[in-house]
Amino acid sequence: MEHLTKTYKGGKKAVDDFNLTVEKGEFVCFIGTSGSGKTTTMRMINRMLKQTSGVIKINDQDINQLDPVELRRKIGYVIQNIGLMPHMTIRQNITLVPRLLKWSQDKMDRRAKQMIKLVELPESFLDRYPSELSGGQQQRIGVVRALAADQDLILMDEPFGALDPITRESLQDLVKDLQERLGKTIIFVTHDMDEALKLSTKIVVMDDGKIMQVASPDEILRHPANQFVEELIGHDRLVQARPSITTVGQIMLKNVASTTPNKLLKDALREMHERRVDSLLVTDDEKTLKGRIDIGDIDYHYQTATSVGDIMHHDVFYVLSSSLIRDTVERILKRGLKNVPVVDDQKRLVGIVTRASVVDMVYDALWGTDSNRHSSNSNDTAEKASATTSQGGESK
Repeated sequence: MEHLTKTYKGGKKAVDDFNLTVEKGEFVCFIGTSGSGKTTTMRMINRMLKQTSGVIKINDQDINQLDPVELRRKIGYVIQNIGLMPHMTIRQNITLVPRLLKWSQDKMDRRAKQMIKLVELPESFLDRYPSELSGGQQQRIGVVRALAADQDLILMDEPFGALDPITRESLQDLVKDLQERLGKTIIFVTHDMDEALKLSTKIVVMDDGKIMQVASPDEILRHPANQFVEELIGHDRLVQARPSITTVGQIMLKNVASTTPNKLLKDALREMHERRVDSLLVTDDEKTLKGRIDIGDIDYHYQTATSVGDIMHHDVFYVLSSSLIRDTVERILKRGLKNVPVVDDQKRLVGIVTRASVVDMVYDALWGTDSNRHSSNSNDTAEKASATTSQGGESK
C-alpha cells in the first residue's frame, strides 16, 4: 500500500497517506479507536471501497487493473456477523467460493471434509444448517470458509467482537494455529490490544487515518512511539521485566503425570495414587494430547466403564511451548486454572505450567528479585516440583 488516501464528501479524510508493506505469511493487526481508519483501509484492499489516491498492489500487481469480483474470490474475508448463508448447508457454505471457481463436486466434498476437520467439528455437521449450530461453531465455519478456496490472503474485520470471552479465546487460538500451519497472510482489524498482541507478528497502530506506529508486539510494548500508543496499550498491562524469559517452554515443568486412552481405570487410579495426583493428562502412544481424566470421573464411572478412553474429557485447554509468557499469564489467571498442559507444534505433550509458576512471573515482573528470594531458590524449586506432580492435588 503506497500513499493510500480515502477522502469522503465534505473533505473528511478517513485514511491519510497510508504506507505499508505486508510480507507473505505475516499476521498483521490494524488497531485503533473508532474512526481511526482501520476498517476503511482493509476494505480498500479487496475493492469494497475505492481509494481516492495511492496504489495497492498484491504480488506487484495493481488491484485496480483486476476485475473486482475475481479479486475478491482470491481473497478470504471474515466479518463480525459471520455472514453464513442461512438457506445453505454447512457444506454449501464452506464451498461457496470453490463453487464460484468451478471446482468439481468431488473436490469440493473433499475440501469441506478437510475444513471441518481443521476446526474439530464432526463431519455430520456438513449437512446441517447454520441455525442448528451454536454461535461459536458458526464462527468456526466462517473462519474455514475463508480458507476453503486456498486463498493466500485473508482479511478479518473484528471477527470475534460479538462473542463471549471463552469462545473468543478459543477462536483466536484456532486462527493463529491455522495461520501458522497453512502459511496464510492475514490482515486483521481489531480494537482490542490484547487480541493484537496475542495474534500478530506486526501491529499497525492508527489514529485519525494516519499510522502512529508499525512494529512487532514486543517492540510496541517496550518502545511505544508516542503518548497515543502508550494510552492505547494501557499502563496496567504486564510488561515483561525479565526479557531473558519470554516463552512458556522456558518455565514449564516436564515431570507430567499422564496415561493413555486404552489404560484400565484401575491402572489410571494406581498411577494417581503413586504420583500423589488427583488428575492425569491423556495422550496417545506418540504423546499427542488427547484429553484429561480426574479422580471424580473414576469415582463416578468405576462400576460402568473400564478404560480411560471411555470417560476422559476431550476438551482440554492447552498452550504451545512457544507461546509468550505475556499471553499465558492472563489466560491462566482469567480461567482460574491450577495448571495447563504445554504442547509442541505437533500437539505433543511436553510439559505443564502451574499457577505457582505464573505467580512467580507476575511477582518478578512487578517487584523484581531480591536477595532473600534468591536465597530460598532451593525451597521454591522443591515446592514447584511438588505442585507439578500434584496437577491439581490438595498440596497446592
